Amino acid sequence: MLRHPAHVIAFGGGAGLVPFAPGTAGTLLAFPLYWLLAAVTTLEISLAVVAAAFLVGIWACGVTGRALGAADHGAMVWDEVVAFMLVLIFTPAGWLWQAGAFLLFRAFDIIKPPPIRYFDRKLKSGFGVMFDDLLAAFYTLLILAIIKTLTGP
Repeated sequence: MLRHPAHVIAFGGGAGLVPFAPGTAGTLLAFPLYWLLAAVTTLEISLAVVAAAFLVGIWACGVTGRALGAADHGAMVWDEVVAFMLVLIFTPAGWLWQAGAFLLFRAFDIIKPPPIRYFDRKLKSGFGVMFDDLLAAFYTLLILAIIKTLTGP
């Protein structure tokens, strides 16, 4: 992991190296990063940071995937970190909403309903690694918006 800065980023600072459920570990890493970001920045700056992290992730996951010989190696979790930070930015306040967002995001990331599975199979690059999790984030936010609409404020 320490041979190249891209590997440190792609592996989520080591979160992706946990032996069981590295994607879940990467998603959990998004919580403290989001809380810190939300505490010290505005919505606009948070979105800019997440966009920059997405672009850095394209590079880092591309470099790391080529080094490992696997375009979307399981230890690369920066895609989960960034996509779930985006989800948290738009998730209603409260631990129950955040826990629900976590469960939905993990479900969409694991199950990969269409078109997520299509893009996961077709895009074998740093962009592909990052993009399928962005779709999982979209589905998560869509379901949260529906639930919020049905349950009211």
